[in-house]
Amino acid sequence: MKKKILVIEGDGIGKEVVPQAVKVLKKVAEKFGHEFEFDNALMGHCAIEATGEPLPEETIEKGRKFDAILFGAVGDPKYDNDPTLKVRPEQGLLKIRKTFELFANVRPIKLYDELLGASSLKPEVLSGSDIVFFRELVGGIYFGERARDDNKAHDTMEYSVSEVERIARKAFEAAMLRRKKVTSVDKANVLDCSRLWRETVTKVAEEYPEVELNHMYVDNAAMQLIKDPTQFDVVVTGNMFGDILTDEASQIAGSMGMLASASMGNEIALYEPIHGSAPDIAGQGIANPLAAILSAQMMLTLSFGMKDEADAIDNAVAQVLKDGYRGPDIKDAATPEELVVGTDAMGDLVVERV
Repeated sequence: MKKKILVIEGDGIGKEVVPQAVKVLKKVAEKFGHEFEFDNALMGHCAIEATGEPLPEETIEKGRKFDAILFGAVGDPKYDNDPTLKVRPEQGLLKIRKTFELFANVRPIKLYDELLGASSLKPEVLSGSDIVFFRELVGGIYFGERARDDNKAHDTMEYSVSEVERIARKAFEAAMLRRKKVTSVDKANVLDCSRLWRETVTKVAEEYPEVELNHMYVDNAAMQLIKDPTQFDVVVTGNMFGDILTDEASQIAGSMGMLASASMGNEIALYEPIHGSAPDIAGQGIANPLAAILSAQMMLTLSFGMKDEADAIDNAVAQVLKDGYRGPDIKDAATPEELVVGTDAMGDLVVERV
């Protein structure tokens, strides 16, 4: 099978971890007799430096011609404490989501048994955790009307019934293939937007009578994720709440460096690790590439329908961890120093086991 993959490394550690995922994909193509064609494009701070735009038109046009996008991260310290800068790397990510209508962000929170000790949570609390988040990605407060002057600012949260319906259906369809339980997270005790969200999800649930639906306020959900993560199966929520909760849930997996994601629309999908550009460790060769590699694994499953090939990657990652290898972010006190490896070495270890 021939597939075209657009590679956007982006900023920071994106430039280090994405090449490891590409390396693994090339090994998969070799082993299973596929042809993966790769091309590169710019987005984020690197794109601003090169073109003045966080998402150049050339990148958009390339994206229209490819089967999937493999993405790293955007962000640079230059923008963190200077609100006067009007062009920012994150605008590129928001724009590509909107341009390709990537409305469903899928984030599996999978815990490998070998990493029970890597989390700050107790192993007995974590054991058995297996959650998939469905975060609405092109609506809500990140895309609403905004303005500011010297004295005040506002950002508007807004959702339509149709926007909630489509992400809810994605969540219920996933639940039908899992444990048939959906938790919808909102703030309906305070926000009108959340009340519409809750009413709409409840109505969609009628189409899936086999699935148990429960509603949870976002503050309680944040607590319950830490208190008892095993109670969750599929979680569906809005853009901002999903952004925060999935980062919190990274502690279940031991590190953000272990978490992959897919941003899906009706045509193309974008696959990315959730860890961001991590400028504090960029260029040191210590970034964990497993989230990027697992993002490529999601691509094989969701965009290309290559289950055996995806399983080969998943099994390879699991074997590397069983063999005791760790990146600096997931090591613990018992990890032998000779088994703590950097970015390139971790990628090579996965390739060897595919």
